[in-house]
Amino acid sequence: MRTVKDVSEITGVSIRTLRYYDEIGLLKPTELTEAGYRLYDNKALEKLQEIMFFRELEIPLIDIKKIMDNPNYDKERALLAQKSLLEQKRNRLNGIIELITDVMKGVNTMSFGVFNNEEAQKMVNHTLSCMSKESLDEQVQKYGSMEKYKEYLISGFANERATADLLKWYGSKEKVMEAVMQSTGSVEEIKQGQDENAKIYKQFMAAKEAGNMDMAHSAVEMLAENYKTMFMLDNARNILIDLAKEYSSNEKLAEVTDKQYGAGCADYIANAIKIYYGL
Repeated sequence: MRTVKDVSEITGVSIRTLRYYDEIGLLKPTELTEAGYRLYDNKALEKLQEIMFFRELEIPLIDIKKIMDNPNYDKERALLAQKSLLEQKRNRLNGIIELITDVMKGVNTMSFGVFNNEEAQKMVNHTLSCMSKESLDEQVQKYGSMEKYKEYLISGFANERATADLLKWYGSKEKVMEAVMQSTGSVEEIKQGQDENAKIYKQFMAAKEAGNMDMAHSAVEMLAENYKTMFMLDNARNILIDLAKEYSSNEKLAEVTDKQYGAGCADYIANAIKIYYGL
């Protein structure tokens, strides 16, 4: 048996809080001494631990009492649910910590600046210089002339939706320009990134078949790292969340992905990303 003081030191729950739990009937002491001191056994400590998990999820005490007093209360199921919710909370906080880390590095994660014509021209000219002659000739033929193709590319930087996505992914227009201007257009680099993506998608499918969420979490982390490399991102959180949204709403994209990697792949990846980031 342990006293209130002992329990407080072991769990970090204040003596005052333990007394209050007794008063409202949430956690009664196992027994009282002749002098009226509260004593708790191991079973009471286990119950207190469950209460602490509920409190970590910010569930009101009155609701915790209702849940635990329910004759159908299943401790094992409750712990599994708590574990899942706490993992989501942890992942959501991890995403916030990543954003704070970016801000501390000087990355502007809330920039709404737009690209002026000179900046757009500069990025488009660099992109064109990186394209193979075969690809460039194909696009020029498609749009009728080099100037019309350039106009099409520049118009993309005037598209509010596309620009908003770029700013969200990179954090600022300066970061977007830096990534574009560092791009070499190397076919080998692109293929290497695509091959790595294929390996990661196969891991997602292996995780799906095995019902292994830890393997899925690892695949999300690998995908984030690959996207950082491929697109020169500081943080892949936003682009992965947008990818998850696309897989959930774009049936054609989901169909193509499922055809390549297996039925249900797109939906599984979307859910894995959402769970990883606590959405």
